[in-house]
Formats: sequence, structure tokens, C-alpha cells
Amino acid sequence: MSSEVYSYIYEIFIDNGVLDIYTESIYMKKNRPATKLCILCKEEDLNKFVDLIILQTSTFGIRYTKYNRVTLNRKFTEIDTKYGKITVKLGYYNGRLIRVTPEYEDCKNIAKNKNIPLNSLINNINYLINKKFNINLLT
Repeated sequence: MSSEVYSYIYEIFIDNGVLDIYTESIYMKKNRPATKLCILCKEEDLNKFVDLIILQTSTFGIRYTKYNRVTLNRKFTEIDTKYGKITVKLGYYNGRLIRVTPEYEDCKNIAKNKNIPLNSLINNINYLINKKFNINLLT
């Protein structure tokens, strides 16, 4: 399958609620180069994604495995910055706040609109987050 098709596949799968999607370069039997499409989805969505893979790719078969998943409890809030409001994701483990992450899309939009390097913006936002939420995993 042409590698150009993968960006289209990514869009379709994201629009259909895939939890994650990625590709890996691999070598198949007879040392033939190939691309392995990997998706993570909810068990109840398996048949939907099997259908999409069969219909939207050149594959003749699918292998799948069931995994268990552990996630942080998440909450979202907005913080005010000199760049505007930015949504941050709060991650809790065993009831304790251990991670605060700025939402990428908010940062990307501000970086584009204000012509600021994205990496610098994210670094500044992370500095503000550390001051505001005072997360210390060492205690």
C-alpha cells in the first residue's frame, strides 16, 4: 500500500474514535519491507476497526491482541497566561496530582496565531504550570 494512504487512514481512524494509532517499519517473510499498522481501541469498537482496516487498507488479514490498560484519572482546567487561556490536563494517581500537561492543540494554535516557536511556548507554559500546581514527586 502506498505510504501516502496512511495519513488518510489516520484521519479516518481518529474520526472513528481510535485510542491511538501508529505505524512501524518491519520486514516480512522473504525479507520484504512492509509497514505494520497498529491501533489501540476499546474492545467494543473492535469490529468497527476490523471493518475499517479490511476496507481501507491493502491487508489480507489482521492479528489482534487484547491488552489491559491503566490510566491516570484525568480532569481538565484552564489557566490564564500572557498568551491567552490554555487548557491543561491534570493527572491523578491514587488520588494524588502527579502530572499537569498543557493541551497540545491549544499550544499549537497560540504558537501559530502569535508566530511563537511551539517548543518555547510549551516550555514557558510548563514553567507556569510548575509554579501554579507545585507538583513534587520527590516527597
